[in-house]
Amino acid sequence: MLDMNEVIPAVIPIDIAEGYRVWYSTRLGGYCDASFGYANMSARQGDNNEAVARNRSALHEVIGSAVRTVHQVHSGEVVLADEVNDDAELNELEADGLVSTRDDILGVFGADCLPVLFVDPVNHVHASAHCGRVGLLNDIIGQTVAAMEFKGADRAEIRATLGPCICSECYEVGNDIAMEFEKHFPGTATITRWGGAGIDLEKAALFALHHAGIKTDNLVDSLPRIAAATEYLAPDEELAQLCASDGEGPDVQERLASMRNVMCTLENPLWHSYRRSTRAKKNVSGRHLASIGIFNGED
Repeated sequence: MLDMNEVIPAVIPIDIAEGYRVWYSTRLGGYCDASFGYANMSARQGDNNEAVARNRSALHEVIGSAVRTVHQVHSGEVVLADEVNDDAELNELEADGLVSTRDDILGVFGADCLPVLFVDPVNHVHASAHCGRVGLLNDIIGQTVAAMEFKGADRAEIRATLGPCICSECYEVGNDIAMEFEKHFPGTATITRWGGAGIDLEKAALFALHHAGIKTDNLVDSLPRIAAATEYLAPDEELAQLCASDGEGPDVQERLASMRNVMCTLENPLWHSYRRSTRAKKNVSGRHLASIGIFNGED
């Protein structure tokens, strides 16, 4: 159990299938400086390594186990995590998908890119995928599903959920990039709230999931739980302090009042956002973790 004097990360749990749970960490409940968003979970962002390690340890206590991760590089590469026993070795492997048949917890970092979490609860295969623009173009979703199938999953049984990411109204990329993305994922080119060309990562992921044979009925919506958690955490004093000190926008009341999409990492101050930090002319930002694993039903 966590010591009462220790920080407790704010984590949003979602039951994706019987015996399996997804966890989304937030920026709240951590040891890092406000510039990294308190609960930064990645040691690759130039943050204080000791503070990040304490954040990860606290997160592990909350969800009941360590989260296994890889070195994300916006690829289509997938690692069979159950064949790599050393977590330090796994963390250095360059990939953007993880698959396992064991009772471990698999996670991907995010700060605008889309996390997609998968499970076949019948054949006991689960997976996580880091789906940024380049990763989606590299078919990270299709490759992750194929790796799950290799480990014994049935595509007809796979359930999936999409986590928080930068929304189509906020992800401005320029005309050439938007048009190239549109060629691969029709209907995903957008116009952002600032009037420039953008893209829709979520729509592209849904396109890729359909192409990979994942049934629409097997998609689990993370939005209701995240919306409820956002409403619950809105009055949190730490969130107000973070918004006042991180330099990434107006105060918490104004940010929440103007928010149109709770899933959007740029809009919702609960999430880490690389784009939000760069718009604030910062050169650092933290990362949250989206994780999936076996859950024994004991909170």
